[in-house]
Amino acid sequence: MRAVLPGRPPAKLQSFSAALWDGLRIVAYISGHALVILGGPQKLLQTIYVDDTEALEAVTIDEATGRIAVCGGPDTFVYQPYGIKDETLKWSLAYTFRADDDDEPIRTLSWGSSDELLLGNSHLTLWFLNGAPRLMWKRKLANPVKFAQFSPDSTLVATTGQYDRIIKVWRRTVFGADDVRFEVSYLAHPSVVTGLHWRKPLHCGQSVENALYTLCADNKLRVWAAADHHSLSALRLWTEIDLDASIQPRQEDAVSRRDSRRYAFMLDSREFCAATERAVQRSVGNRDNHALEHIIEVANRTPEICIVIDGHGYMSAWALEDIGPKAKSDLSVSNLLHVEGFNFSFMRGLSPEEDYAQACIFQRTPMDDSLSLLVHHLDGRIEWFDSPVDVLFDPTPRKNRLTLRSSWSGHNGPIKKIVRNAVGDTLISRTDDNKAMIWKQKHGIGGASSLIRKSSIYSEEHIHRTCVVENGNYVVNLHHNGISLWDTHSFHAEKLVFSPFELSSKPLCVLHIPGPDVREQTIYIAAIGADMCGIAWEIVLPPKTGGKCQLRKFCDFDLGVEEDVDYILPVDPAGPKAKISGFFDVFAADIALSYTQSGVVRTWTAKVNQEDMKLDWLQTSIVETGIANPSLASGSSIRKAALVDEDRTHLTIWDMSGAQLEFEEHFAQHDIIRDLDWTSTPDNQSILAVGFPNKVILLSQLRYDYLDSRPSWTQIQEIRIRDLTPHPIGDSCWLNNGHLVIGAGNQLFIHDKDVEVENRLVSDLRIPTRGLPTVDLFEVVSRLNGPLPVFHPQFLAQCILTGKTNLVHAILLSLHKTLKFYTEGDPIDGFLGIPLENFYEEHDTPQKAASKALHSSFADFTVDEESYFLDEPTAMALNENLARIALPQLTSQEQFRLVDTIECVATVEKHRRSMDDNAARYLLFFRQHMLRRSQGMANKDSVSWREIVWAYHSGSQDILADLVSRQFNGKMLWKSARESGLFMWMSDLTALRSQLEAVARNEYTKTEEKNPIDCTLFYLALKKKNILQGLWRMASWHREQAATLRLLSNDFREARWKTSALKNAYALLGKQYAAAFFLLADHLRDAANVCMNQLGDIQLAIAITRAYEGDDGPVLKEILEERVLTAAATDGNRWLASWAFWMLKRRDMAVRSLISPVETLLPPTPASPGTPGMIRLQAKSYLSNDPALVVLYKQLRDKTLQTLKGASQVPALAEWTFILRNARLYDRMGCDLLALDLVRHWEFLQPPPPPPSRPKTVPIPFDLRENGVDYRKLLRRRSSLVVADIPFKLAVPSSEASSPTSPKLPQKKPPQPPPTVFNEPDANSLLDSFGF
Repeated sequence: MRAVLPGRPPAKLQSFSAALWDGLRIVAYISGHALVILGGPQKLLQTIYVDDTEALEAVTIDEATGRIAVCGGPDTFVYQPYGIKDETLKWSLAYTFRADDDDEPIRTLSWGSSDELLLGNSHLTLWFLNGAPRLMWKRKLANPVKFAQFSPDSTLVATTGQYDRIIKVWRRTVFGADDVRFEVSYLAHPSVVTGLHWRKPLHCGQSVENALYTLCADNKLRVWAAADHHSLSALRLWTEIDLDASIQPRQEDAVSRRDSRRYAFMLDSREFCAATERAVQRSVGNRDNHALEHIIEVANRTPEICIVIDGHGYMSAWALEDIGPKAKSDLSVSNLLHVEGFNFSFMRGLSPEEDYAQACIFQRTPMDDSLSLLVHHLDGRIEWFDSPVDVLFDPTPRKNRLTLRSSWSGHNGPIKKIVRNAVGDTLISRTDDNKAMIWKQKHGIGGASSLIRKSSIYSEEHIHRTCVVENGNYVVNLHHNGISLWDTHSFHAEKLVFSPFELSSKPLCVLHIPGPDVREQTIYIAAIGADMCGIAWEIVLPPKTGGKCQLRKFCDFDLGVEEDVDYILPVDPAGPKAKISGFFDVFAADIALSYTQSGVVRTWTAKVNQEDMKLDWLQTSIVETGIANPSLASGSSIRKAALVDEDRTHLTIWDMSGAQLEFEEHFAQHDIIRDLDWTSTPDNQSILAVGFPNKVILLSQLRYDYLDSRPSWTQIQEIRIRDLTPHPIGDSCWLNNGHLVIGAGNQLFIHDKDVEVENRLVSDLRIPTRGLPTVDLFEVVSRLNGPLPVFHPQFLAQCILTGKTNLVHAILLSLHKTLKFYTEGDPIDGFLGIPLENFYEEHDTPQKAASKALHSSFADFTVDEESYFLDEPTAMALNENLARIALPQLTSQEQFRLVDTIECVATVEKHRRSMDDNAARYLLFFRQHMLRRSQGMANKDSVSWREIVWAYHSGSQDILADLVSRQFNGKMLWKSARESGLFMWMSDLTALRSQLEAVARNEYTKTEEKNPIDCTLFYLALKKKNILQGLWRMASWHREQAATLRLLSNDFREARWKTSALKNAYALLGKQYAAAFFLLADHLRDAANVCMNQLGDIQLAIAITRAYEGDDGPVLKEILEERVLTAAATDGNRWLASWAFWMLKRRDMAVRSLISPVETLLPPTPASPGTPGMIRLQAKSYLSNDPALVVLYKQLRDKTLQTLKGASQVPALAEWTFILRNARLYDRMGCDLLALDLVRHWEFLQPPPPPPSRPKTVPIPFDLRENGVDYRKLLRRRSSLVVADIPFKLAVPSSEASSPTSPKLPQKKPPQPPPTVFNEPDANSLLDSFGF
């Protein structure tokens, strides 16, 4: 916690109290109906809201017991401490009482001897608090009391009434719990008494002569000493100090502005001497401290110090010695010093009720040489100043004797809303009673900052919305039927102008519209209603030299949204301040976010069009979230949005640029989300503060991870305020330096951006702490995001997917050389010395490893020739080095993943020459999956559809199948086959049936008893009933052997045996055996449905269907269309959709599904997700936009004429958006170099050329065009490499086609074509093939 603004202290004479209890300095003050207890300038111990009263009146602390008494109305509340000091110290309610016959509010409180409490209003009452509170004594007063204080020894009570110039001194004559008596004497003053203070003893219980200090409206301080015991009066006048004469300004300008303002307060001898003693201990050996020598000389006489100040920073101090019954000598009162540099923040232009201050001074802690000064300004502030005793009383000229540690202020009522300006250094906090405070961020020494009250607004009209403009110097308030502009330069804001307006619907928000920079004094404000119509105003601010403010209506506007919005609100500023460019497009910074009841979220930007006198609005993004009736939303200017559902427990975070879901979380029912606030690091990495009733959770974005599907956001900190205040959080807001301001009740808590070293993320990320207890929040977020080192496992995996296998080998060999010569403390370059251009070369060529080691004359001498590739021995050596060296750029878990990746790369390299790139991609990630499964770290039961698609499009499936089988030791069961996706990616049906038969054998032999039931489904799918019968003949141990053999011996082509098989199938429904009986009855569709519905295994359904009827059967087509594609659309799985379309021979759709939303490619059927509600939220996730899709798209697009046709049906804008989106995804993954490589080398298809006009006499033997388009011409390379999978047709001469009535000539036998002879092509035709 950086700072706290505990609430506004009221303008009352006993609104704060300070005491030293059990070695702990405690300060308590009242604010509204809250009791605030602090242990230091920024140490809030507890806030207690007294709900039984509207406002508290007075507070006092008992130094002996630590009990705190407060009063509100006629009631008094006493709180006693419990818990452990400095750890769990809190106060709980001990007593609540009021007088039975008195409903008058209590005005003053004062602790007497043990368990005695004095209350004052128009009566003085003394209560005894041992057990049940009991009234011991009561007296009627002539005038309602203003001050009533017990002396430290409880023998005297000093009281005075409102506007009284007489102090009554009540001397106690009888001490007892049952009998209390006082005798009264009077101390006359020439004018109204304005303050009084009793001298305090060195410690509680010490017997000391009483002395009373009184302040009077005649600007004099009087000292009253104890009189003789036989005297009629308890006190007598000892001396008086003229406050006016005490300060004589030395400078002419000070004399000219001299006023009669004087403030005086007493520093007790116990505080002064103790602080001086600590200062002596601190400065042992420092003999040049003349100020300390002067202080020591004074302290040796144990004087009381009277400090007098004025409003211009001048201070005079007086030493009062030997105050007592003896007569005052000439040396008893002496002036210590008369200096300047004692500056308080006295405000100008205050009302008489506010223009007053009370002060008290004390030693900060018993072990401190500093004195702390508390100043209560009746304008609503308590300031805490610190100063070393030898600095405060240094007689030599010195500036800034005081250091402001804290300024306590705030509101009287619960904070409803906090709004910041665009820069983020000014806040305005608002309550329900139309009162607002403006706070300015003040930067201190060492990066510390605090909030200082700048101004306050008291509006007569209801404040509906607020907007802070012009660096916080002006505030625009939106009312229900008007708009007002306030000048906040002064302590009390001034309303400059008010303008009424009428909107066609309820006004929802007020926005500051960025205007041109030509006229800095002109600002534009817009108010928008629920029907998305609004009004804009032009405001000309008054010049600094003085003048009037001008406000005029600029224009009306309509945003053009037909549906009424639920809410529209300004976005939170994030990232560097946006500069207004001359362009007005989707790249402009957002200024507002709107959402509807159906969950449609839009972001908006606007530009001032001065020529046409209007506002130009542009919708920059739109997302259909599918979340109905959202209760809360928030957006940032860098296109992030958070949305909360109707129950306020479901949070979703959206990337508005890509219209994709990044994060969702369901919180517990009692965790009601109340607030959302955005900020970002300087390099645009987002942080979201989610506010609950008693805590705030900070969420940070993470790099996207498509391989492990990890969350893209994580919790980095939790801020709990329950220990500080019981009041729920009203609102929160970020400052520009990363500090979070939380408003709860009438208090503001400023939480800094320090993250403790003990935080799990700090240790996991291996962030250097430099010996400090905390690290910077922005540094933690930057480590969680940003560019990855090239040896990071995610970067290596993405390089493999993009086909940069040789680059991966070069990186790992460079890492091997770096670690081979590594010594502790050496920096490890994130690029390993590899030139950057190697990362975005168009062709992946073998590279030698880069190394900075061995820079000597023998550096070029090598015994063994350097390898271009990572083999298994090198991988083993590299992993041994990684086991002992912690890479600072990686977490421990990431380093484990790097070890796995290295092992898999070496394994794949062993088989690299016998397989293509797609097979290598599959094998690498399959091996990685198996390795993690063996370590217990796998987060999925099988390889993903991404890996299945790579293998499906591989030409090395036979080798892959053999390697996968070897992975399971040649004993592949169905569980293993499903885990590898084998029967999904095998395209050769003969090989597929062979593998399924092997699975059947392994299922049969997996147990010692060899149960034929385990393999029945597979053999029947292969239509090998005879083998199954043989297995049952050997199962003599099985009790069902005889019945099963009898059943299998029948001819199931007959209707009666089909019926028998179906009866058995329905009896066993829910088991795999049921599917087998459906196959016996030749009901393949029902068998597949059992696998999908009852067993939940769609892979099993597809495998038996492919084995039973091949790839062109109706059941497989039905499964793919109604189940697989529907599931792909519902889940947003583009890999699955592309595979299914390719299986259906719809290769054009397989390409389109990689870019277009899958649901738009499906025909409307009862099973297809036609309505948005049927599409799961997960389908909108960023995981459905895997950047590896662009690799597959490029690969498939150029493969066949069908895929070229599909690619040509993708709009050019959609493909351009697809490429940019994938570049952004690479950037969010930390793979910026791959994003650069993508946009640098991507080739868009050429626009289709018009069909060539040929002579009518030249026949075309074969026409590879469709609808007049030759798709081969779309490519920028040789079209002869494209497979012609569109059925070609014989060309018809145009003359015959155009004249159906022409007479038919007799057909002649076509001449035989000449023998095939190689003709050397012409150079021009060769160039034409390449598109030149």
